[in-house]
Amino acid sequence: MKNYRNLIESTRSRLNPDRITFSKSFNEELSSISLSDVQTFTRLAMKSVEPQYTIKTKEAGERVKAHLNVKLNDHTFKYQGSVMTNTHIKGYSDIDLLVISEKFYNYDAVNTKRLVEESKFLDKVKLNRLANQLSAQSYYGDSLADLRQLRKDSEVTLYAVYDICNLEKGKCIEITNQNLNRDVDIVIANWYDDVKSIVNGKGENRGIQIYNKDDDGVEKPDYPFLSIFKINYRSSLTEGRLKKMIRFLKTIKAESDLDIDLSSFDINAICYDISVDSYRNKSYMELVGVLYFQLNSILSNEEHARRLTSVDGKEHIFLNNNAKLEKLRILFSEVQSIYTDLKKRYIYG
Repeated sequence: MKNYRNLIESTRSRLNPDRITFSKSFNEELSSISLSDVQTFTRLAMKSVEPQYTIKTKEAGERVKAHLNVKLNDHTFKYQGSVMTNTHIKGYSDIDLLVISEKFYNYDAVNTKRLVEESKFLDKVKLNRLANQLSAQSYYGDSLADLRQLRKDSEVTLYAVYDICNLEKGKCIEITNQNLNRDVDIVIANWYDDVKSIVNGKGENRGIQIYNKDDDGVEKPDYPFLSIFKINYRSSLTEGRLKKMIRFLKTIKAESDLDIDLSSFDINAICYDISVDSYRNKSYMELVGVLYFQLNSILSNEEHARRLTSVDGKEHIFLNNNAKLEKLRILFSEVQSIYTDLKKRYIYG
């Protein structure tokens, strides 16, 4: 059996490093019945970070925005990452601030043109959106030069303000706000619209391409806003149960002595793939069983592993990736151990 008292203390310290008093409802929940150590750890592992911490994290991002606004033009700010879905598991979480150029955007011209030519497959509204995209005025500037300058201007501005400012990473500028004790990663990017984004009126469907200073180029498209929207919406249907499961797996990974090389992107996909009906009314203890059966199904059912996609539906997580499946097997062993210990406490009768 795991040393749950050590796990409880470690999780509390990461979740609540300043020892802020947990919300009244949470304290009442823990004290309402006599919980075993494994039950207490499970509940803590699913708990959200107290709002006071997240407020400070976002404030650090807002201060960066204020500094950059003095220098930059033709840009939009957006946040991405687990803070935006409240699935972060550290009180001192960092935050990703996107600085997106508004001088230009890229789109999937090949498939947009193809679908317009195959117009019989589209309704009038969608067809018009695609046609309007094709006829939109082209940008004749140098898009890479624009991104390069946006990165340079951001570096100069932030280096003058923050004592701790790392300019060496290709994909981001890293700063530390020492007053708030928070890190912010500033990422330069441009908008990218695939066909789905165009036909759905863009919005949260829009993608981005991150500028990489090391290569002086852009990365493949990413769709963080669609993922944020989908996780927030689905979790709202189940009173936060989806986010509890995501936090639980992230905590298990963080507390394990084993190498579990699965990203938040992967963990989000694993949990989002679970049918809502299988956990809509489950208690937080029963959610461990839901996760146990989900991980077991992925590992034992090749078809399940092959079809599992990212939250945005753009990438297959385990397809042709046996190495990642082996990491999932390690995570499963950790979940299985906790699931077994909970069963011993007669949680499941």
